[in-house]
Amino acid sequence: MSDQAGEKSFDPTPKRKADAAKKGDVLRSKELATAVSMAVGGVWLMLAGPWLFGNVGSAARAAFEFERDSIVYFAPEQLMTGLLGSILPPILTLGGVVMIATVASQLGFGEGRFLMGNLAPKGSRLNPANGFKRMFGTQGLVELGKSILKLVLLSGLTAWWAYHNVMPLLRLGDGDLVAQLGAAWDAMAQLLMLLSVGLALIALIDFPIQLLRRLGRLKMTQQDLRDEDKQAEGSPEKRMMIRQRQRKMARGGVAKAVGEAQFILTNPSHFSVAMTYDPELASAPVVLAKGRDEKALAMRELAGELDIPVLEYPALARSVYFTTRENQVIRAELYAAIASILAFVFSLKRGTPIARPLVSVPVELQFDATGKLKAA
Repeated sequence: MSDQAGEKSFDPTPKRKADAAKKGDVLRSKELATAVSMAVGGVWLMLAGPWLFGNVGSAARAAFEFERDSIVYFAPEQLMTGLLGSILPPILTLGGVVMIATVASQLGFGEGRFLMGNLAPKGSRLNPANGFKRMFGTQGLVELGKSILKLVLLSGLTAWWAYHNVMPLLRLGDGDLVAQLGAAWDAMAQLLMLLSVGLALIALIDFPIQLLRRLGRLKMTQQDLRDEDKQAEGSPEKRMMIRQRQRKMARGGVAKAVGEAQFILTNPSHFSVAMTYDPELASAPVVLAKGRDEKALAMRELAGELDIPVLEYPALARSVYFTTRENQVIRAELYAAIASILAFVFSLKRGTPIARPLVSVPVELQFDATGKLKAA
């Protein structure tokens, strides 16, 4: 039994997953990050290529222009500033877009969490034993399989691209320079897009593997579940104190009514109904107070202290509870059952007790603990 209690055989609860995520244990995919960066880079090359070409062309023309002022007013720093001002904006834009897309992809893959603590150095990463475990354990085998798959798939895509583009690239220079550079630019963008598609496929394969491994890491023992329940609801002692406080409050609310009652019907502890019958005040028995759970227990305790009979009639107690409000007379269909109980209670008070009565509740007034009619 102890072995079973210590075995991690239970699926992680939402709280355990959330706690693990706060500590940085979330899904991560290097392949997805690389695929996104390549895809964004490829799209940028196709869309922003004219911008970069135009700036590079302007910088080149400025560098190769040679006039008299170039000698008289020689200012290499202005030339370098102009060159950097032409080239850096497109390159920095590319870097910024790629960085934002990469971070966004990982945040989406990892439940939207970014933890600065993951950037801090950790001694466990420098431990050779942990390194060997990662290399030769299950994780190492999975990573080896992913690396082989990545190599085969990306090599195949690159070979396909090379078959269609290497020869045209080798013939660059035969025609218009701008057109040839544009063709080379488009070929590189195509290669990046192909590689990003391959990496995205690997990420899709890797996702269920990462998910299963994370669920395996977060498996819980029976003791873990108990500890979590204690944290969520408090210790048994604390729960007992809360119940005692609730019962004390409930006692204060029903003390007067219970003191006036002739008997209490219970079910046996979830429901309690305090009742009395005085023909001078009402033509039928009256419900003075009713309650469930903690209030019901408080009514039972008060009845015991006041020496008021507490009678366990589950079906009848539920029927009265769900059909009669406080300070109202009971339904006519319940007269016979309550009359039998009143006769029993009066016999107890006279000191000549009779046999405890067997009562029946009409089918149309039989309720379950949730208040639903059983006949329905």
